[in-house]
Amino acid sequence: MSTHKTETSAKALTVTRQTDTRRTFLKAGLMAGAAGAGALAAPAIVKSQDVIRWTMASSWPKGAPGVGVNAERVADKITTMSGGRIDIQFFAGGELVPPFEVFDAVVSGTADLAHTTPYYAVGKDQAMHFFTGVPFGLTALEHIAWLRFGGAQELWDRAYEPFGLKPFYTGSSGPQAGGWFREEITSLDDLQGLNFRVAGLGGEVMRRIGVNPVLLPPPEIFPAMQNGTIDAAEWIGPWNDLAFGLFRVAKHYYMPAFHEMGPALELIVNQEAYNALPADLQAIVSEACLAASMETTADFTFHNIVSLRPLIEEHDVQVHTMPDEIIDALARESGPVLQEVADSSPIAGEVFASFQAFLSEANMYAQASDLAALQMRAKALGM
Repeated sequence: MSTHKTETSAKALTVTRQTDTRRTFLKAGLMAGAAGAGALAAPAIVKSQDVIRWTMASSWPKGAPGVGVNAERVADKITTMSGGRIDIQFFAGGELVPPFEVFDAVVSGTADLAHTTPYYAVGKDQAMHFFTGVPFGLTALEHIAWLRFGGAQELWDRAYEPFGLKPFYTGSSGPQAGGWFREEITSLDDLQGLNFRVAGLGGEVMRRIGVNPVLLPPPEIFPAMQNGTIDAAEWIGPWNDLAFGLFRVAKHYYMPAFHEMGPALELIVNQEAYNALPADLQAIVSEACLAASMETTADFTFHNIVSLRPLIEEHDVQVHTMPDEIIDALARESGPVLQEVADSSPIAGEVFASFQAFLSEANMYAQASDLAALQMRAKALGM
């Protein structure tokens, strides 16, 4: 599309200008960069005794369960595993830049890296949706399988290459919750006109069935729900929702979310800064992210498990699943939405084809394995 090419060209020009400034700094300090226009800095410039000082931005509130805590853990892992050769100064959401602007911060060099989620940058390219998660999409384990062994990491690298970024997977919350509602939802009619805080493609799908989607950064969700700016909200799951106190403003809790089966978190690194690292430090960044992905997913899984019972037994929350009528409507609208995303850019089309092919295979396996195993366990336990 012509508008996409214009935006990309403008962004490339901006990145080139900012890259020149960054190279001057690196040349005077730790890393010498290549001087050619649009070229990346030459790798392996840093000496073994040098300390690289990086600034890390985040989209999450400081200390927020799961997201904020694990963002800091990634920074700590890189520093520790590198023996202090990479020293990271961490900034929570809003401390360095606003939560939804960390992508641009790393592009510009305001930050060297950031912890966020891909769909916060869908304004750059709609392909980013697939690297976070889409309606009725991949689970957390399926997603990392697709990235590491299904060819998706190469596609992800290509999607971020025009912006001068290198992406790494850093874990998942697992299946998220569908949201908090003041009144029980029994039919499509109950959703009409509701102002609902919802992120990602789920918002567009819900708009098509009569909901008014509202995207708010995490710190604004509870106040907006409390003062009536929004009627309903989804955030993450029992652990985070308990910490945010959403049970104080609504008692009807819908699980799971149709649009975030296994949403991914990411670490994005300025490509020039990454290329300037020697091979061992590049490997440390990569392996720290891989270790963090397992820890993050386990962290969410454990704490979601132990947080659900208190919501029900101590705070009188009623847990529901969405009625079949609503699920059918959401499924009906999801297909066209995903196809529109696929048609939005060449890379989005490639990613969509890869995603759909793997999703089809994963679903066949899940029917015979994971789903059947959970049903068998529930029967054995009398549940």
